[in-house]
Amino acid sequence: MLIVSGLACSRGERRLFADVGFSLDAGEWLHVQGENGAGKTSLMRLLVGLSPADAGEVRWRGEPTPCLEFRRDLVYLGHHAAVKEDLTPLENLRLSAALDGIALDERDALAALIRLGLRGREDLPVRVLSAGQKRRVLLARLLTRPAVLWVLDEAFNALDVAAVKLLGELIAEHLAHGGMAVLTSHQPLPVPGGRTLVL
Repeated sequence: MLIVSGLACSRGERRLFADVGFSLDAGEWLHVQGENGAGKTSLMRLLVGLSPADAGEVRWRGEPTPCLEFRRDLVYLGHHAAVKEDLTPLENLRLSAALDGIALDERDALAALIRLGLRGREDLPVRVLSAGQKRRVLLARLLTRPAVLWVLDEAFNALDVAAVKLLGELIAEHLAHGGMAVLTSHQPLPVPGGRTLVL
C-alpha cells in the first residue's frame, strides 16, 4: 500500500540521505533510526508531503502522493506537541477533528482522553499540563482520527513508563486491525515485529 523509492533530501549544501526506499502493507511497521541530524524528521516530512524531496517518490495504493485518498488515510504526529495552550484537552481534540472534517462526539473525545490517562484534566487549559500530559493530548488523536497509516515522529518523547507501554499497545492494536505505522525513536519500541531503517 505504501511504496517509497529513491528518496533523497538535502539541507543547504549537506546531503542528509539518498536512495531511501521501503514498502509497507497492512499490519506492518517501520522503525526509522539514526543519530541527531541524520534526517529522521526530514524523512517523515517528505513521507507526508510537508517538504519536497530532491529525488524519489512516495506512492499510496499505487498513486503518487500527495493525493486526496492519502490525506484521508494518514495521521501525522510531529516531533513537537502541536496543541493550543489556551484550549483544554477536550477542545484541542475536537478542534483537530473539525480541521480534519470529522464530527467528533464529546463522549468519544472524552473516552480517548481517559484512555490516554487524562481523566480529571480534560477541562484544564493545556498550558498547565506537564510535557508528558501535553504529549498524551496529542496522542489521543490516534483514537479519534480514522487512519490507516500512522506517521509518528518521536511520539515516545516526554512519556513516562506507563504511557510508553500504553502507546505501544495502541500501535499494536492498530497493526492488528490492518493499520500501518512509520515511527522514529531513539529508544527501543515496545511493539512486536517491525523492520528497521537506519539513516
